[in-house]
Amino acid sequence: MKTTILNKTHKDLGAKMSEFAGFEMPIQYEGINIEHENVRKNVGVFDVSHMGNFFVEGSQSLDFLQYITSNDVSKLNPGKVQYSCFPNDKGGIVDDLLVYQLGDKEYMLVVNGANIKKDWEWINQFANKFEVELQNLSDNYSILAVQGPKSPDLMQKLAEDSTDLKNLKYYTWTTADLAGHKNVLVSATGYTGEKGYEIYVYKDFTQDIWNELFEKGKEFNIKPAGLAARDTLRLEKGYCLYGNDIDDTTSPIEAGLGWITKFTKKFVNSENLKNQKENGVNRKLVGFKLLEKGIARHGYNIVDEQGKTIGQVTSGTMSPTLKQAIGMGYIPADIAKPGNKIFIQIRKKQIPAEIVKLPFV
Repeated sequence: MKTTILNKTHKDLGAKMSEFAGFEMPIQYEGINIEHENVRKNVGVFDVSHMGNFFVEGSQSLDFLQYITSNDVSKLNPGKVQYSCFPNDKGGIVDDLLVYQLGDKEYMLVVNGANIKKDWEWINQFANKFEVELQNLSDNYSILAVQGPKSPDLMQKLAEDSTDLKNLKYYTWTTADLAGHKNVLVSATGYTGEKGYEIYVYKDFTQDIWNELFEKGKEFNIKPAGLAARDTLRLEKGYCLYGNDIDDTTSPIEAGLGWITKFTKKFVNSENLKNQKENGVNRKLVGFKLLEKGIARHGYNIVDEQGKTIGQVTSGTMSPTLKQAIGMGYIPADIAKPGNKIFIQIRKKQIPAEIVKLPFV
């Protein structure tokens, strides 16, 4: 297993460690509910250094990205960030990602840690058709996610050069001097649904910034948070997790990601996806709440009143905020309406659930 630069720090803090995306990662420290609630009320810090960083530059970098990603990259300018996906040629999704425009013809792609090798091979097969240069610098960078309603105050306190981080707009980035290091990239992004930031830093500087965050974050009740709380936080907001809710077999239209699928341009498999958008899909990803005791887990069958399988749960948990079991899954499009009842097959029981509009929280 690979490790992040903060591996020893996590262990010293008593983190429960486990394999995730080929890395030994902190799953939880004090407990999922404590960490989850602290992000919702105060501020938590996640080590997400397993994520991948690809850099794209060259005279045709925009054309290249327009072709391999679903969203409209021409809407970006230096300082902005965009959520997007790599569609595959079979109707599914290679990965979801963030696109950062760094300069006039320079971009950074932030991809899921489990997909770094797959994504790198995927994008390189198109590179020879464009005047672009690609670099995979995933091993050079760490990423810290600082999330929660008190994160703007903490990040402003951290900035040594008076960069206005407190008012950094959602899905934009800037650079700031942090913990004695110049021009660290900071973006107003995250995966929790709370106000938050992601800090992209050379690996050698990571410990300094982690230490400074926790020193200056004491007055804001800062706590480290593990990947388990990250999962419950994102699920409460209805955010898709690659490998669960989206994968190589799910289209962005089925997954409710039509808003990042722009047909003002031609991209990989755009004609087929446009046809789905215009004519509808057979199945849709929905959110649901269980109406009786039980927890829906990934892979559980979704059934109708007669017990016939009509879909599968892709994500499920006990919501720490709602104190109720929630989940997402794919079901036939003609019944995918809020208020409709479905059933989750949990062992020998069929637990009733109600389809609800996302987000849950």
